Amino acid sequence: MTAATPAAASPAPASATLPRIGLLGCGWIGRLRLGALVKAGAARIAALADPVPAQRRAAADEAPDATIVAGLEELLALELDGVVIATPSALHAEQATAALERGLAVFCQKPLARTAIETRQVLAAARRANRLLGVDFSYRYTAGMQRIVELLRAGEIGPVYAADLVFHNAYGPDKPWFYDRELSGGGCVMDLGIHLVDLALWTLGDPPVDQVSSRLFAGGEPLRAPARAVEDFATAQLDLADGTVVRLACSWHLSAGCDAVIEATFYGRRGGLTFRNVGGSFFDFRTEHFEGTRRHTLADPPDDWGGRALVAWARRLAVRSDYDPAVAGVENVAGVIDRIYGR
Repeated sequence: MTAATPAAASPAPASATLPRIGLLGCGWIGRLRLGALVKAGAARIAALADPVPAQRRAAADEAPDATIVAGLEELLALELDGVVIATPSALHAEQATAALERGLAVFCQKPLARTAIETRQVLAAARRANRLLGVDFSYRYTAGMQRIVELLRAGEIGPVYAADLVFHNAYGPDKPWFYDRELSGGGCVMDLGIHLVDLALWTLGDPPVDQVSSRLFAGGEPLRAPARAVEDFATAQLDLADGTVVRLACSWHLSAGCDAVIEATFYGRRGGLTFRNVGGSFFDFRTEHFEGTRRHTLADPPDDWGGRALVAWARRLAVRSDYDPAVAGVENVAGVIDRIYGR
């Protein structure tokens, strides 16, 4: 997906062309994305699937006309155009592949898969089926990051030679599977750092990555057995083929004096651009342009960005359901994540 005016701002298709969508996974994030689709009028919510009855009932409040089922097989048996996957990470690759092989378009929460190998397998399934595949890298669709990409590609700050990206979450996940490497694929890097890797590579035009170095910690100590435990603090450096250096840091449960620290800053020869959360918020961001000691604001809250990636996918699906080659960038992201983990 390329940088442009956020897709949610484009007009919705006529109701007769709305795709029939099934939601697989009706937990918190699934219901948030469901609400965005309903609000935008970008799809017909035809089915809801979750093994937990209470979560299905909660989602049904947003989509009272949807067929309610327990799992993937029942969902795939319905007449749908696409499936939105919001289940635990260990299930993403298998569920996405199954839906694609049944001829359905897929929109999946990140990560698309736990490893680069799994990611390549899902992409191959999408190409074979010639079906639209999207991944919820939602920060791309914030007004601030859209402005940053627009200015970078216009050469506003000159060639970028360095970037710093940070995502610290003072709380960490509340589901046990996040802390099980087999189920999650990793700790804070897989949960939060993946957004940073994606933002860095996408913003800079998906450049080749020459070298990756990293340090992982658990409970304040270097992680000695990454094959079994998950990290709760990590730093990494990406040395890009064009000489640009990208530094990343992410964590769970960090004493940072606020709920969250989220930032992506790009330094060029003639200035800098930064995207930062406001007051520790997970949702509010300010974007600024730096010139020496001067700064001016490019974007400020409010910005209802959370569901824009899904809405863009649904609106594209309403027009055409074939494979979009732009999604192939997720393989590069997955490859960098593997290298951060040393696998």
